[in-house]
Amino acid sequence: MTRYFTPRGWTMLIACAVVVFAVFPVLNLVVPETSAFHLSAFWVTLFGKIMCYAIVAVAMDLIWGYAGILSLGHGLFFALGGYAFGMYLMRQIGADGQYRMNMPDFMVFLDWKTFPWHWTGSEHFWWAVFLVLVVPGLLAFVFGYFAFRSRVKGVYFSIITQALTFAAMLLFFRNNTGFGGNNGFTDFKRILDIPITTPETRMALFAITGAALIGTLLLGRFIVTSKFGRVLSAIRDAETRVMFCGYDTVHYKLFVWTLSAVLCAIAGALYVPQVGIINPSEMSPANSIEIAIWVAVGGRGTLAGPILGAFLVNGGKSVFTQYFPEFWLYLLGLVFILVTLFLPAGVAGLLDKWKRKSP
Repeated sequence: MTRYFTPRGWTMLIACAVVVFAVFPVLNLVVPETSAFHLSAFWVTLFGKIMCYAIVAVAMDLIWGYAGILSLGHGLFFALGGYAFGMYLMRQIGADGQYRMNMPDFMVFLDWKTFPWHWTGSEHFWWAVFLVLVVPGLLAFVFGYFAFRSRVKGVYFSIITQALTFAAMLLFFRNNTGFGGNNGFTDFKRILDIPITTPETRMALFAITGAALIGTLLLGRFIVTSKFGRVLSAIRDAETRVMFCGYDTVHYKLFVWTLSAVLCAIAGALYVPQVGIINPSEMSPANSIEIAIWVAVGGRGTLAGPILGAFLVNGGKSVFTQYFPEFWLYLLGLVFILVTLFLPAGVAGLLDKWKRKSP
C-alpha cells in the first residue's frame, strides 16, 4: 500500500475523505441554516461540480502526463457521459413537464409522437449506467485504434481530437438528433424516483462524486506505479526505443486512452444531476483546452497536481466570472502562459520544491 502514496500522502487522502464524507454532510444537513457554520446548497453544488472536473483532470493526466498524448477533445467524452445519463433523468420527469405528457418537453414542442431509437431503454437506471460506460468507451476505442495504428501523434493528434469534439458539438446542436438542440437537457425532477433537489439527495450525489474522485486517484496511482505505468512513461519519453524493445505501444496507448475517456464520461454523468443541465456547449473545443490548462497548472505527471489545478482554476473562475466576467478568459490565458514559462512542473512541482528546501 505504501508504494501508492507516502505516509503524508495517505494522511492527506484520509483527511480529504473525512471532509467529504463527514464534515460537509454535517455542516449542510445537521447545522441549522441560521448558524454561521451552515454550508449552503450553493457550496455543495460548487464543490461537487469541481470534483467532477477533478476526475476529468486526473483522466487527462493519465494520457498526457504519463503517456505523452495531448488530447484537446476530452470534453466530448465528458459530455457524452452527461447526455447518456441525462436521457434517463429526462425520462424520470414523466408527466411533470410543462406539457404534462410522458415525453420531454422539447419532443412535444417538435411534435414528435415516439422516442427516437437511441432513447430505447433510457427509462432504466442500469441501462443509463451501461451507456455512460460503453458509448464513450467504444468511441474512444475505435478512434484511438485507427489513430494509434496510423502513428498519428503530437500536434496532429491534438488537432484531430479537437476537430472530433467540434463536429460532435455541431451534431448535437441540431434539433432532429433528439438531444434537445441548443438547450440540451434540463429541469430534472427525480433520480431513482427520489426528488433530485432535496438536501439529502444533493449530499448523496456529492458523496458519490467524492468517492469516485478518490477511486479515480487510487486507480491512477495503481496504474502508474505498476509495470504498465513504467512502460507508459517510457512511451512518453522515447516510443521508438520501446518498440525496439519488443513492446506493442499501440495496445498500451489504446488502453489508457479508452480508460481515460470512460473516466471522463463517469464524471459527466455525476456532473449532470448536480448542476441540473447538459447542453452541446460542454463539447466546445474551449472546454477541452481548459482541461489541459487544469493539468498544466496543477502539474503534469503527478495525479494529485491536476486535482489541485482543477480546484484552483475553477475556484478562481467562480470568483472572477462573478466580479470581472469580461476579463476571465484573458486571465486564464495569462495564467497558462506564466505557468508554461515559469512553472513547467505546475503548482505541485513548486510545492515539492519548497518541501525539499524545508528542514
